[in-house]
Amino acid sequence: MDDTEAPSLGLGLAPGSSGSAAPSGDYKVLARKYRPSDFTGLIGQEALVRTLSNAFATGRIAHAFMLTGVRGVGKTTTARIIARALNCIGPDGKRTEPTIHPCGVCEPCRAIAESRHVDVQEMDAASRTGIDDVREIIEGVRYAPASARYKVYIIDEVHMLSKQAFNGLLKTLEEPPPHVKFVFATTEIRKVPVTVLSRCQRFDLRRIETAELIKHLENIAGQEGVRLEDAALALVARAAEGSVRDALSLLDQAIAHGTETVITADTIRGMLGLADRGRVLDLFEKVMGGEVAAALSSLGELYDRGADPLAVMQDLLEITHFLTRIKVAPGAEGFFDGASSEAKRSAEMAAKLTVPSLTRAWTMLLKGLFEVRDAARPVQALEMALIRLAYAADLPPADKLVRDLMEGGAAPAAPRNPGGAPTGGAPRMAVSNHERPTAIAAPAPMVSAADNAPTFHNLEELAAYAQSHGAPLLKVHIENDMHLVRIEPGRLEFVPTPRAPRTLPADLAQRLKDWTATRWTVTVAKDGGAPTIAEQKKAAKQARHEAVLQEPLVRAVMDRFPGAEIIAVRDVVPSEIGTETEAPMPEVDED
Repeated sequence: MDDTEAPSLGLGLAPGSSGSAAPSGDYKVLARKYRPSDFTGLIGQEALVRTLSNAFATGRIAHAFMLTGVRGVGKTTTARIIARALNCIGPDGKRTEPTIHPCGVCEPCRAIAESRHVDVQEMDAASRTGIDDVREIIEGVRYAPASARYKVYIIDEVHMLSKQAFNGLLKTLEEPPPHVKFVFATTEIRKVPVTVLSRCQRFDLRRIETAELIKHLENIAGQEGVRLEDAALALVARAAEGSVRDALSLLDQAIAHGTETVITADTIRGMLGLADRGRVLDLFEKVMGGEVAAALSSLGELYDRGADPLAVMQDLLEITHFLTRIKVAPGAEGFFDGASSEAKRSAEMAAKLTVPSLTRAWTMLLKGLFEVRDAARPVQALEMALIRLAYAADLPPADKLVRDLMEGGAAPAAPRNPGGAPTGGAPRMAVSNHERPTAIAAPAPMVSAADNAPTFHNLEELAAYAQSHGAPLLKVHIENDMHLVRIEPGRLEFVPTPRAPRTLPADLAQRLKDWTATRWTVTVAKDGGAPTIAEQKKAAKQARHEAVLQEPLVRAVMDRFPGAEIIAVRDVVPSEIGTETEAPMPEVDED
């Protein structure tokens, strides 16, 4: 490659591959130096390589390819390899068919690698988005290649094309001349119109696995004559988040940053502003244990050692996710190596935590992540997020709080003193109800056995009693969802409505036992039963309306005002009209 080559994606080489050395005095970054020249150099994209290999072997080569994936996984690199595979003529210049293994030494291969081949055109859709740019392609496809086997158009970040440009390209893309191939690359596949996607063979380039990326970095470092600790390689690979280009850029930076014979993990942490994972685990344990002062002290030490607050927050989120996975799927791997001491500590910690407390911690930390990212002083935002989490870690689940309040229980007591230290001597995870005896006050009983036991003769009395004794929801179900069959001391039988909750009989039996200090049998009948209280009230209201309509005065008013409607009926208080009494007067709504 020459120096005019634009920066591009670097998948790197598989172990054993080699890149072209830069001229003396002209350094090339590792992402360019170790760009793969054929499909054997790609790592982590086995599905793509297998599909294209079979397509080239059988002659079933599509006329358009769509390459999508996150940054740095090899979209542009793959596009250039496809262009070379289509036009390679072999070292002797006698090859007449495309090959999945371009030689890399023939004139077409070298010209394409150096971005100077006249028949292989690369276009950046981010800077050339209009219909005029697409017209140039449409005009060019009509002519045969000047020297190559195929004309290849590589359009990077194709999702940036305008709507008019996409529409102008559709016809040519659907039926291109046999000598034309299109290769598109994008990081935003959802922004590409489906009419374009349906005309292309799509390949999703995946992120590179951490283990595979570490092995690749180790191979590159060996070729560069540099040694890195295993932990240092792991940190670089984790920071790259599956992007080979990012990993090679970080490796380049680490080689320049480190002056020691072997680049250590501490050097990488200092370079990236990362915190020691063991220390972050200590911080998480103190926060979940309610040790606010100790947690803030640990955070201060991490910050003084160069840890970035945003990186600390991300590590806390990863720890929360890791502990949750261990909780629901024992033996899961992730944030810590399964054989490390931190992994064993994590397993012990997960055993003490509950899934609700972990999910609550995840929610609060995720909110804190955005606060830290956007704050003018990130470390202060991080401290406030940790304080918030420490005080919330000891609270009961939200569903229990709601249930206690609905049942008339006392509000939760303060879980710890204002200083943040637990009232006991040893640290506690404070995540389950039985582990925090002072967190929830015992609910006050509805009616004690010493009280006079009430008796119920109908559902109206039962509903009124439920309302007055802190069970408004039960009162609503009694009025609306119960057709009474029989009620007597110790026994209740009813027919539920279709919308009645299934737990209504059991809830009633328990409440009646609490209120009367007597065991009740609540049964459900299949049919029969009186109308519900709500139905009775509705029927009474309707009957009253009908009775009022028969009053001569009301009938006269209704005849005088056609279309009028009675919306309410009320009794007139005698004091309002003196000593005389009047018949009930309706309120009339005139249309």
